Amino acid sequence: MAAAIGGMRICVYAASSGRVDPVYLAAARELGATLARAGCTTVYGGGGQGLMGALADGALAEGGEVIGIIPKFMVELEWGHPGVTTLELVEDMRERKHRLLTGSDAVVALPGGCGTLEELFEAITLKRLGLYFNPIVLLSVNGFYEGLQAFMEKVVAERFMNPEHAAMWSLVDRVDAVLPRIRATPRWHENARDYAVVR
Repeated sequence: MAAAIGGMRICVYAASSGRVDPVYLAAARELGATLARAGCTTVYGGGGQGLMGALADGALAEGGEVIGIIPKFMVELEWGHPGVTTLELVEDMRERKHRLLTGSDAVVALPGGCGTLEELFEAITLKRLGLYFNPIVLLSVNGFYEGLQAFMEKVVAERFMNPEHAAMWSLVDRVDAVLPRIRATPRWHENARDYAVVR
């Protein structure tokens, strides 16, 4: 069944680096604005810099609700965004990842580094194990995720994952394609554990 959009809680993974091509920052800001205009709540890592900050700024500029979830040590380093609707403090990175994903109606991964990739792969792994059932969309700005997609296709081809697992995530290359893709993505199979092990 296709997902409704208004009122959804969208978990967004994004980089904290601001020393990137401005095209990435612009896409993050546009995504935040797009989610807000659609009536979605943006849930993200709570940072005020880089793509994280741009995402939050874009949503807030459109009157959107933005929930940041950030470990206490990052707040002590003044890495948190001062203007988000709610900034939830957690003990550590592990709790942050859990809280980001819990209750989310979809995951969107903006370009990012090892932290973004770790969060993304945890979501994919939980989906494979039948512990997460909602859409996972990679926003491949500037072709960012094309190499990862090729790698994951090799993982499937080499039988480290089943062919069905390639449908656990999808790529889009434009911000305006994110919500339509979420809307068009069916809920993941309730029997996912039946084929979690490679056959």
